Amino acid sequence: MAERSTTRRRIVVGVGGGIAAYKVCSVIRHFTEAGHDVRVIPTRAALKFVGAATFEALSGNPVTTEVFDDVDEVAHVALGRQADLVVIAPATADLMARAAAGRADDLLTATLLTARCPVLFVPAMHTEMWEHPATVENVATLRRHGATVAVPASGRLTGADTGAGRLPEPTEIGLLGDLLLARPDALPHDLGGVRMLISAGGTREALDPVRYLGNHSSGKQGYALARAAAQRGAQVTLVAGAVDEPGEPAAVEVVRIASARELQEQMIRRAAEADVVIMAAAVADFRPVSVAGAKIKKGESGPAPIELDTNPDILAGLVAGRTAGEIPERTVIVGFAAETGDEHGGVLDHGRAKLRRKGCDLLVVNAVGDGRAFGTEDNTGWLLAADGTEIGLPYGSKTLMASRILDEVASLVPNGEGGRSGEV
Repeated sequence: MAERSTTRRRIVVGVGGGIAAYKVCSVIRHFTEAGHDVRVIPTRAALKFVGAATFEALSGNPVTTEVFDDVDEVAHVALGRQADLVVIAPATADLMARAAAGRADDLLTATLLTARCPVLFVPAMHTEMWEHPATVENVATLRRHGATVAVPASGRLTGADTGAGRLPEPTEIGLLGDLLLARPDALPHDLGGVRMLISAGGTREALDPVRYLGNHSSGKQGYALARAAAQRGAQVTLVAGAVDEPGEPAAVEVVRIASARELQEQMIRRAAEADVVIMAAAVADFRPVSVAGAKIKKGESGPAPIELDTNPDILAGLVAGRTAGEIPERTVIVGFAAETGDEHGGVLDHGRAKLRRKGCDLLVVNAVGDGRAFGTEDNTGWLLAADGTEIGLPYGSKTLMASRILDEVASLVPNGEGGRSGEV
């Protein structure tokens, strides 16, 4: 269920004529349950897949497709002018072509011409249509006009076909919409061609075939980074341990691991081909020296002591690999530090010390414990840079925090855009 917003916003959900139109019902519910006022504008073809009554019941507002309906209210002008966000899903090849050309031959395309708010197109079509030069050019045109065009997922399409062009899951569409409501410029297409390697989630160190040592990491922040980076054009590989996420981000290659040593092997091997490496995973500090072959029994005197060994410092190993020439010198390395204050200093003090020890380019510092960071939908903290810059990351969704982190990453990669301002 979407978290209820403290501000009621006006959202237009445009529905194109594709088989994925049924998924948009969940997107509408995401926004209405957050307390927003949602108007659904389907195309004529969309109503062949989902009836107007369904959209009206979910949104609580009337549904029409034609410019000449509600003429007295000048709906084709008013809906776009009043909107705080427009989401088009599924954005078919035909609908994007009409929008790119500035057509206004139905209520939805007319509304797009009057909208001055963030506009998010979420494409869905067969792979050949998505990759056709005409569609490629239309997507580029829409982006030049200021719209955000999401990168589709890969997977099962209509019939037996599989490939790029699948509509991302409704939860992901809702998160991208929420992000643009909070920060309209959060998804520039500025990471095109950047190869990004991101780790997420916790590691699990086996004690026996049943039990393990682990931590409370949900992987949500790493997944948010992967999701936002892919939508900004990066080629993302996500190395994921134990996570609490319902699905995989669209257009992201996901590699599954369990233990810290498995994570180390994947990160070191893949970092040699990456432009950016982000270590967002929560690595277990220790592992058992030996793993029992059978379930450890309680016994009359209780369990035997478990001898522990220290897991490798993967972030430090990545920095050392860059120094040794095993990882390209230009590779940007970003670390995460989950800290608690103690008698030796506060969270930020420990973060600064960790940045000096690790030698990475950027370090994201989070305060954890007491229900903060681990497993939550929101986050806050600081972004520390090797040059001494410190940027506060205000409290907000983990997707919003990811977008702010990626702004700084983009300023460091050779073909990234933007620069460090000291504020976000």
